[in-house]
Amino acid sequence: MTPQLELRDVPPRAAWALEQAGVHPLLARLFAARGVSRADELDDGLARLLPPDTMKGTPEAAQLLADTIDAGRNIVVVADYDCDGATACAVALRGLAMLGARPGTLHHVVPDRAVHGYGLTPPIVDLARVFDPALLVTVDNGIAGHAGIDHAHALGIQVLVTDHHLPAVDAEGRPDLPGADVIVDPSQPGCAFESKAIAGVGVMFYVLLALRAELRRRGRFDAASQPRLDALLDLVALGTVADVVKLDANNRRLVSQGLRRIRAGRMQPGVAALFAAAGRDPQRAGSTDFGFALGPRLNAAGRLADMSIGIACLLCDDPAQAAELARTLDAINRERRDVEAGMREQAALLLESLMPAGTPPPAIVLHDEAFHEGVVGIVAGRLKERLHRPTFVFALGGDGLLKGSGRSIPNFHLRDALDRVSKRHPALLRRFGGHAMAAGCTIAPQDFDAFAQALQDIAREELDEATLQRRLATDGPLELRWFEADTVSLLEAQVWGQAFDAPVFVDEVEVVKQRLIGGDKHLKLSVRHAGQLRDAVWFHHAEPVPERVRLAYRLALDTWQGQSRVQMMVEAAEPL
Repeated sequence: MTPQLELRDVPPRAAWALEQAGVHPLLARLFAARGVSRADELDDGLARLLPPDTMKGTPEAAQLLADTIDAGRNIVVVADYDCDGATACAVALRGLAMLGARPGTLHHVVPDRAVHGYGLTPPIVDLARVFDPALLVTVDNGIAGHAGIDHAHALGIQVLVTDHHLPAVDAEGRPDLPGADVIVDPSQPGCAFESKAIAGVGVMFYVLLALRAELRRRGRFDAASQPRLDALLDLVALGTVADVVKLDANNRRLVSQGLRRIRAGRMQPGVAALFAAAGRDPQRAGSTDFGFALGPRLNAAGRLADMSIGIACLLCDDPAQAAELARTLDAINRERRDVEAGMREQAALLLESLMPAGTPPPAIVLHDEAFHEGVVGIVAGRLKERLHRPTFVFALGGDGLLKGSGRSIPNFHLRDALDRVSKRHPALLRRFGGHAMAAGCTIAPQDFDAFAQALQDIAREELDEATLQRRLATDGPLELRWFEADTVSLLEAQVWGQAFDAPVFVDEVEVVKQRLIGGDKHLKLSVRHAGQLRDAVWFHHAEPVPERVRLAYRLALDTWQGQSRVQMMVEAAEPL
């Protein structure tokens, strides 16, 4: 779907104030357009992080962890099978060891997506029992783990939930929290923590900050001798970006601090190994490396194999062993790409039956017997981007039920939509949960058509023609003086991501030449821009463009034989 180009509003006073405070003129305009009004909002110092004690449950979590560590009892971290869960597990285990947990008392388990499903379930508790735990600590899951927590308590095991997902709601619409000993989740009622968008790995990092403060109060160390938890920020940054959470000011500080350490060569051996396996330079690390290179390689393990491989890579302190694990993850990711390509081809065939007139329905719901459960979320995301419709893709799980993963568009809260489906059709959804833009659910195979109809009915009620029009927010023309390599480096050094998008500029150009490259999958352009010839590439677009267009593009450097020049990476083209 061709997007409608929209110009971001730039509050002039904010841009002026930022520039007067010493911010680069171009960055001042870009930041002001993204809601930054004061230079201190750009201060990424650790002292500017939101206080840990404002996150509900952190003091109690710190006491519970400190008591368990003091008693020398075993702690088992219950991880999740995505990048956020893997990094959160590594942060928990590394951090607890730094803060005094005795050797041999820390363990972890991670669900197999196809065998155990998501979260803290009774079977996962039974897996953890092998380690004789006094305490289970969930990371990036647990807020919906009612049955698992009850099972743990029946076995005499305490449970600390650290999560960032929304809790379930009861029949009256009230939050239905599980009976854990302590819950730390900024999405729970009564939590005053301002950054509701923090990732699961960020929540665990904050629990460690609270634990360190508790251990200081107990006289274990003082401020001068306390462990430096900032050594874990490379993992926090990776998990935060890979989970595609909103990059509010607090999340940007966490990511910025992590990137700063990586660029200086201070990172876990596993992170360094992932950069090498992806062919990326850590000295030039940016948030896109997390989202498009490292994150997918970790996620691939949870999708097609076992996330224990990814966690092992992040926990490994031997560079050679970490490199071998990273190469294994890279091979799994290549396999994931092949599986995804086949699923996308099959999805395209299924879409033809849904779109006989070429116009997609208000919501897309697809299933095929050949679909792989671990890749449905990626395919849903690709289809959502292509069609600009809320999209669910289902695959048959090992338990005989359909496991669906959905991705949404602005103004359609996907988890709330699932809640409405469950209220209208009480027996339809076996399980569901998620966020506004991403959610998942489980249904019986015979209920597929009923679910598709129910979701489309809700989408039809909530989405009008204007909402279903894809829009691309742009930053307007790029002044000719900034069209240079230094500008690319300046932009790459910033933290961009969800809700703080990387700049997209728009200029009128004349298309001088165009041809297909990369197996006829991508369009290579030569355009005349401001009187000068520029190179441009439009990936995954094979249709020719008119001679004169408004080109929406990002800036990138094209390096060949040691020579670098600025290149336009096309996002959209609008005929003049």
